[in-house]
Amino acid sequence: MNKNKKFLLLTVLAAFSLVLAACGFGGDSAEKSSDDKKESGSSKELNLVIPSEPPSLHPQLATDSTSSAVLINVFEGLYRLNAEGTPEEAMAESVEISDDKLTYTFKLRDAKWTNGDPVVAGDFEYAWKWALNPENLSEYASVFYSIKGSEAYNLGTGSVEEVGIKAEDDKTLVVTLANPTEYFLELTAFKTFLPINQKVVESNKDWYADAGENYVTNGPFTLADWKHNDSLVLKKNADYWDAANVALETVNIGMVENEATAATMFKGGEIDYLGTPYQTVALDAIDGFKKDGSLRIEDYAAIYWYKFNTTNEFTGNANIRKALTLAIDRQGLIDNIIKGEQKPALGMVPPAIKGFEEDRGYYTDNDIEGAKAALEAGMKELGITDPSEIKVNISMNTSEAHAAIAQFIQEGWSKNLGITIGLDNSEWQVYLEKLNMLDYQVARMGWIADYNDASSFLEQYTTADNGNNDTGWENAEYKKLMEQSIVETDSAKRLDILKQAEAIAMTEFPIAPIYYYTNLSVVNEKVSNMDPDRLGNIQLKHVDVK
Repeated sequence: MNKNKKFLLLTVLAAFSLVLAACGFGGDSAEKSSDDKKESGSSKELNLVIPSEPPSLHPQLATDSTSSAVLINVFEGLYRLNAEGTPEEAMAESVEISDDKLTYTFKLRDAKWTNGDPVVAGDFEYAWKWALNPENLSEYASVFYSIKGSEAYNLGTGSVEEVGIKAEDDKTLVVTLANPTEYFLELTAFKTFLPINQKVVESNKDWYADAGENYVTNGPFTLADWKHNDSLVLKKNADYWDAANVALETVNIGMVENEATAATMFKGGEIDYLGTPYQTVALDAIDGFKKDGSLRIEDYAAIYWYKFNTTNEFTGNANIRKALTLAIDRQGLIDNIIKGEQKPALGMVPPAIKGFEEDRGYYTDNDIEGAKAALEAGMKELGITDPSEIKVNISMNTSEAHAAIAQFIQEGWSKNLGITIGLDNSEWQVYLEKLNMLDYQVARMGWIADYNDASSFLEQYTTADNGNNDTGWENAEYKKLMEQSIVETDSAKRLDILKQAEAIAMTEFPIAPIYYYTNLSVVNEKVSNMDPDRLGNIQLKHVDVK
């Protein structure tokens, strides 16, 4: 994808300033009396906070977990994932899969958009092809590449008419794959596969910028209010096809950047939940929640890693990247800083992903001798004799947790390697722009599986132009293996191909894996079914409040 086009998109998104309110829920007090609730008819009310303004509430443009946490609850795709991560029918009432596993025929149930229009198969065809249209700059367009003709259309070498997505009638969507894709039903639950109303989109290009009559959705909740950089309010959608099984009337979502403030709000009863995909549990609060028995620790298909700008003078050297990767004391970081029973990441794919449960043995944790040897080799290649001449900044978005992690790693790199390490902090949307423009040297990022398959972690590094790569790294053999994995129909052979690709990346180190996440959360005892799945999603349609 053209980097300049991506810059324009992120510039638009960054137009929102991030002056975050500490609480407020849309300017009103977060605490309401029981009489107020009775008068409003909203006794089933849930209070949450997110760390920032959602960068985009357009399903085909959103790339982050904050936006996704809202989108999956105001829109609904063909399938939803249950608490076990298994896809279940949503807008699709049924599906027929051809014997060769290439053709999926979805039958849609009767459902309405919030403006009263029927949800039709054409809305899905329109949304998916909108994402694939290269003019629309959807950074997640590649998730459609398993569909026949989609990659060629997105890359400008094919036509939209050749894409295997067709609404045969209002109730029938036929999807033809390029190759059998065993996780395709899981993909249809992902945010980029959500439908959008063609009539609304074509009549107003900014339909998704605010709450109101233009923000037309089809999920269990509506976006009733959006005070930018302050709060969102979701209301139960009375016209949702399964409204009888939606307990909550109102979901108030404040924007609180500071984790410690959010923890104080939870302890004070102002909010009902802390944890993925909303605001995280503050590091300083973890021990207290452990002590009182309220901290929940669950497996999570996600990784925390540092990306390297491979076009930079210093981090463009593979041996320097290797030295920095090996010289991280992951277990020490987990035990002393983040304290959430995470696991040291010794590869790119978390063990929660099928087929990658074992340690692949690419390197060992805190290998200082190996790091020094790699550093020496890198310095020789760069013509440097003193390691202090190597100056590297660790970039991060504003967060106490990210700062604490960076300071721990900074100290280790300085002490053990003798290089000069600085820290660079930016608010979230500016930070995303920096990564996109390769305006960094080392940058933190978390990556959550979009579906339970290793390609969710590996695919983004297939080409340097992938919208989620942001490292400048590309390797011809890696690319060839990832292309082979798409067409390989034997599951065992495909798994081996993906591991070969991972091994190449773990030789050249475009990223430094740090730890595999666990999902830490605390929830008010009055709230039930507030359970994230292994991909970190929470379906609010299942949540109830006493």
